[in-house]
Amino acid sequence: MPDKPTELCTRSPICVVVGHVDHGKTSILDRIRNTSIVNTEAGKITQAIGASIVPLSTIKKVCKDALASMKMDFTIPGLLFIDTPGHAAFINLRKRGGNIADIAILVVDINEGFMPQTIEAIDILRSYKTPFIIAANKIDLIHGWKTNVNNDNTKNNTLAKNITLQTPQVQELLDKKLYELVGKLFEVSNMQSERFDRVQDFTKQIAIVPCSAHTGEGIPELLMFITGLAQKFLEKNLLCDVKGYAEGTILEAKHDKGMGTTIDVIIHEGKLAVNDILVIGGLEKPIVTKVKALLIPAPLAEMRDRKTKFNAVKQVNAATGVKISALDIGEVIAGMPIKSCSKNDLPKVTAQIQEEVEKVIVNTDNEGIVIKADTLGSLEALQTLLRQHEIKIKKAGVGNIGKKDIIDAEANYSKSPLISIVLGFNVKDESGLCNEYVKILTNNIIYKLIEDFQAWQAQEKKNLEKAMLSDVVMPCRLKFLPGYVFRQNNPAVVGIEVLAGKLVTGISLMKKDTKDGKAITKVNAIQIEKESVTELNAGKQAAVSLGDVTVGRQIHEGDIFYSVIPEQNFRKLKELKHLLSENEKNILKEIAEIMRKVNPVWGV
Repeated sequence: MPDKPTELCTRSPICVVVGHVDHGKTSILDRIRNTSIVNTEAGKITQAIGASIVPLSTIKKVCKDALASMKMDFTIPGLLFIDTPGHAAFINLRKRGGNIADIAILVVDINEGFMPQTIEAIDILRSYKTPFIIAANKIDLIHGWKTNVNNDNTKNNTLAKNITLQTPQVQELLDKKLYELVGKLFEVSNMQSERFDRVQDFTKQIAIVPCSAHTGEGIPELLMFITGLAQKFLEKNLLCDVKGYAEGTILEAKHDKGMGTTIDVIIHEGKLAVNDILVIGGLEKPIVTKVKALLIPAPLAEMRDRKTKFNAVKQVNAATGVKISALDIGEVIAGMPIKSCSKNDLPKVTAQIQEEVEKVIVNTDNEGIVIKADTLGSLEALQTLLRQHEIKIKKAGVGNIGKKDIIDAEANYSKSPLISIVLGFNVKDESGLCNEYVKILTNNIIYKLIEDFQAWQAQEKKNLEKAMLSDVVMPCRLKFLPGYVFRQNNPAVVGIEVLAGKLVTGISLMKKDTKDGKAITKVNAIQIEKESVTELNAGKQAAVSLGDVTVGRQIHEGDIFYSVIPEQNFRKLKELKHLLSENEKNILKEIAEIMRKVNPVWGV
């Protein structure tokens, strides 16, 4: 089969909508679609599998007034919005060299501000170097806001005009909420931002567009700025060979009644036709199949309606979404790359696809944690963010947590209990094992999963270090209370108060004015109100039994005693001093000073 001819054209930028749950991602997309669908002229929005295609003619009509006010013009073909809003779509869709999304809209509820998934979305956008603008949604819920939008979308004021029509109090409140977003964005990402009409340099400032998915205010400006930014900064990246072999990413694999397993795919490069050879990334090896059918929704179909009818087409061109029917795709995983190719190129393309998958599913470090995620794209996102936190990864995989993952993690325990863990993003634990040596953490928010891991590791480190201190004599200072002599000797029983540290039965004591640094007695027992205890904290008083001393000879009322700490124990306590209280550190210093009067290099 001869190579296909090439024809470079500018494709539509692929745009994803991300943000925290309930902040309006779906509503923003619905408003963009509805705003576009109401136009009855040719070129209105087109539904594709997993995507909404908004052509340039529609964008120009929707943004007419805003374009005129900003003196902007466009040349790109339009916009391709990913219809599955949120992190699932964004991190599932990847291609060689990064994420498939060219640009993104980060939706934030202007009244609630940044939330956990907002921060996660920013982390992922930054890790993939994906440009984005912020849609500050729900301005219609700002107290006192007056909507100046007509329902027919024909005589709308521009957003900037609408803002000037608000009362001074509302304008001030809007600015307050906007600058709270500006401050928070800088706090979490060190990125500068500004209201869209005040941005001076789009290379240095993120544009914030106040909007309302409910009323439609700001939606034309949102469309306009996404299109303008893509055209200005991404035009070279949007060059696409529309006659070359197809490249794409699987959005979803599902079982369709009467059709068997089908895959919803975003095509971001080239052309795909019926009967083309298709290579799909797999966990063990690539899947090689042939396109049986290409399906797109019927015009104006509602994609979320199960009764949606599909039309068969002979071919599709980038950038678009399409449902593919093919043989042997029952084990396909979302997020996997696909490529079409000629029979001659099949070995080369198969190797390329496998290499791309292995770059994500690979044991990159000699030691480290085990991670699992629901898709290839989310696995890559998790890996990227873990590496930003300098967390090593021994094994990465797609799918639910199984027995093999637990066994792999347990192998880490002998090296370090701190890495004997499995992290799972958007997956379940199906291992059925309860292993005391392996910790399993799962979450559907990546940055929260990383936070949970770091918190667990910090606590586990403290537990391990405390265990190391369990056989170490701890620093303690106590006072022989005047007037509390219950027995003078054999053994001496006297009243004491712990001034600092912790007194434990069995430890030896020395006097503050010792000349040889040796123990003078040993604590045989501690009693509080005739009840025996094994330890006594600072500030507490008790009666103690002391061996081999006589009151009035070796010890006297008012004496200050210190715990006798072996030199080796002292060195260990110095290494683990972050586990000691300030009082304990001070006592340790005092003990060292006492001992160094006898031996100047003691404990050094």
